[in-house]
Amino acid sequence: MRRGGEAWLRRGGGAGKSPPRMCVAVAVLVAGTVWLCASSAGFVGGPYGGYRVQDVDVNKLWTTAGSNGWQASSAPRSYWTPPPSETNGYLRVRCNGGLNQQRSAICNAVVAARIMNATLVLPELDTNSFWRDESGFPGIYDVAHFLKTLKNDIHIVTSLPKIMSKGKTKKLKAHQIRPPRDAPLSWYTTFALEEMKKYEAIYLTPFSHRLAEDIDDPELQRLRCRVNYHALRFKPHIMKISNEIVNKLQSEGHFMSIHLRFEMDMLAFAGCIDIFTPEEQEILIKYREQNFAEKKLVYRERRLIGKCPLTPEEVGLILRAIGFTNSTRIYLASGEIFGGDRFMSPFRAMFPCLDNHSSVGPEKLEENDRGLAGSAVDYMVCLMSDIFMPTYDGPSNFANNLMGHRLYYGFRTTVTPNRKALAPIFMDREEGHVTGFDDRVRQVMFNAHFGGPHKRIHPESFYTNSWPECFCHMNPKNPADKCPSDDAHEVLDGQLQNEEIEDADLNTTKNIESTTQTEETMI
Repeated sequence: MRRGGEAWLRRGGGAGKSPPRMCVAVAVLVAGTVWLCASSAGFVGGPYGGYRVQDVDVNKLWTTAGSNGWQASSAPRSYWTPPPSETNGYLRVRCNGGLNQQRSAICNAVVAARIMNATLVLPELDTNSFWRDESGFPGIYDVAHFLKTLKNDIHIVTSLPKIMSKGKTKKLKAHQIRPPRDAPLSWYTTFALEEMKKYEAIYLTPFSHRLAEDIDDPELQRLRCRVNYHALRFKPHIMKISNEIVNKLQSEGHFMSIHLRFEMDMLAFAGCIDIFTPEEQEILIKYREQNFAEKKLVYRERRLIGKCPLTPEEVGLILRAIGFTNSTRIYLASGEIFGGDRFMSPFRAMFPCLDNHSSVGPEKLEENDRGLAGSAVDYMVCLMSDIFMPTYDGPSNFANNLMGHRLYYGFRTTVTPNRKALAPIFMDREEGHVTGFDDRVRQVMFNAHFGGPHKRIHPESFYTNSWPECFCHMNPKNPADKCPSDDAHEVLDGQLQNEEIEDADLNTTKNIESTTQTEETMI
């Protein structure tokens, strides 16, 4: 047996000490901090935020952050032409990764189809490799709503058409291409488009992170928002279950949600294994060797730069430090906690009012609680919670997309932990230096500036913060920020009212529930 992960990871000190405890709750305060400043003093230094809070009333964190006159708007602000009746071919994509990585890929696929004047085939979700879930797009999202919402942006079909070849009818075959990571728009409008015209249909796989996030075209960015926050609506039964859970939780007052990313895949990816037993370390090492590129990682160094997920106990310590009581109701969105009850017990002792979709959701969800449906329910409950706190954020994952959605959904309080700033505080505590611990945590939290509109600064993702492209101002100083219509579709339909457009694609919405599953298996 390899000891301590020597094959791929070197220990950098601190081995054998008590578990690292970074700060998830940090997130809580960050968001609330923003709200408090926004509501009392407005934005400091312009629309980007930049609060410094000395004293925070924790009860005010339950309220949404200050908007400073901004509101969400993904409606076009210049003339937006409808998709031509004739397109250049068919675009088929396979969206890999987890639910929210797939969600970002779907947004990118719509943008790609728009700039290529392509007909988008209903995106495939790579459910087998990660979720062991065969439901696919039609099993998770409302297909009819997706088609209708994007009718003025692109043409969409549920499967590739059949063609006549040598006197026989067969399905059109798409030419497979592996697109480069973070490809620029020009790759799609040159190479990919040429291949599409040559083969009539192309199949881009894999399609995670295959279109650059930074696009110097606000209208295309707003199209991403229309897809992400309007077109991608979960199926009615998922929305119903989510609402039932939220209603149960809200019947007892406010509740916060926490994305507790203390799971095997993330711990192995981050290289944070020293806090585990030798047997558990071996499991993490094996998982990393099988799923990630070989790389030497030093635990202490990783922790000091904020690359280790917060432990459940660290979450509790931060919440307690900033003033939340043990009666606070918390909804946990997470998979299986690695290390089990050994890591959850300290958190539960501090905050016993813990729930998840298994404890408050209907029994019928249990059949798929670890699949896409369970993740979708977690997403919606976290979206509608009063406060959301992530414990680990990464590109296009659950926490990042959710933070962006909550920003768009009325600047709902979201607090992002500064794990790098909190790491030395927790490490000192583990060495026995506990004097002033709570004050030091509060100092980090009180200087955060999340919750309201703020400037997007690298490496923050567009999917985490779509301000200012997908927002408008009710009393703008800059005419470009003026709000158009409250409804994106009203704007689009208004532009098209004098034009005759073929809308044959929408005929597929008829009897969609009975046909989409069959068509999906054919894609």
